Amino acid sequence: MYRVPYAVAIILFLICGFHSETCAQEIQVEHSRVALKMGSRFELIAISPDSSASVNAVNRGYREIDRIEKLISSWNPHSETSRINEAAGATAVKVSRELFDLIYRSIKVSKLTKGAYDISFAGMETLWKFERQDLSELPDSAEVMQAAERVNYQNIILDPKETTVFLKYPGMKIGFGSIGKGYAANQAMKIMKESGISSGMVDAGGDIITWGTDKDGNSWSMGIADPNHHGRIMAWLTLQDMALVTSGDYQKFFTYQGRRYGHILDPRSGFPATGLKSVSILCPDAELADALATAVYVLGETEGMKLINTLDAVEGLIISDDDRIVKSTNLSLNYYAVTE
Repeated sequence: MYRVPYAVAIILFLICGFHSETCAQEIQVEHSRVALKMGSRFELIAISPDSSASVNAVNRGYREIDRIEKLISSWNPHSETSRINEAAGATAVKVSRELFDLIYRSIKVSKLTKGAYDISFAGMETLWKFERQDLSELPDSAEVMQAAERVNYQNIILDPKETTVFLKYPGMKIGFGSIGKGYAANQAMKIMKESGISSGMVDAGGDIITWGTDKDGNSWSMGIADPNHHGRIMAWLTLQDMALVTSGDYQKFFTYQGRRYGHILDPRSGFPATGLKSVSILCPDAELADALATAVYVLGETEGMKLINTLDAVEGLIISDDDRIVKSTNLSLNYYAVTE
């Protein structure tokens, strides 16, 4: 067996003694795994000198995501969300404190955005198909307006003492497509931190949250997609202990008479929101970033950026229909390319 000479061992000890941070960085191991969850591509990354701890943390993170999906999915007939929807207009449904609090926070965002964000938009989802196809006609306006009448966060009645949720009118539905992945990202990060992982990333279908540094000891570098060129990065952001969420019209959409319509519905009208190509929100909380990205997309450039600039620790970037890039007051970007 080869043994390190005594003098060499002393030199190595001194180097690592005086430069312990550098040596620690050199032995960091990155473990990542990609999986399909909540209908989207998820990636969890754990960075640690202990590879088995990283693997365990990622596995625990995915189990947490599975648990949340079972809780909030409106496609699962046994979920608490489905029970709330089925009882709309008839009776209040007792739910877990976790789901109750998620709905409560969602309503707070609705109030903040004056209804531009509203989880009761789910009652309109079946009228629209965003499958990257060219439509010859839009859904009937009267039918859309009728469905929109059932959309109003003020008709979600919460009883905090009993932890019950009541949808006031028959046909009302709630859904977490605009906040669920952000919440899952937050919770997966929490579980991974509890597992001893001091640096990592959760990418929940584009809802990204980071903590610590990458395996080289640097802040995380994340790209904002160019909505005009699939797969191309428009700009880079440096993230540390921050979330980045982008909502846009370039992944789920349909075209009608040569115009592209993204999947984000304006809950106030029942029709797809227009005027913007994408909205990116940067803040410490992935759930809030998820909800705000949707709300600002609905609000549009002027009102949306006004909202962003009034919120503490929140920054944003908007790309308009005519390809103008508008950023919040304190947002710092590292440009790679610009839209054309």
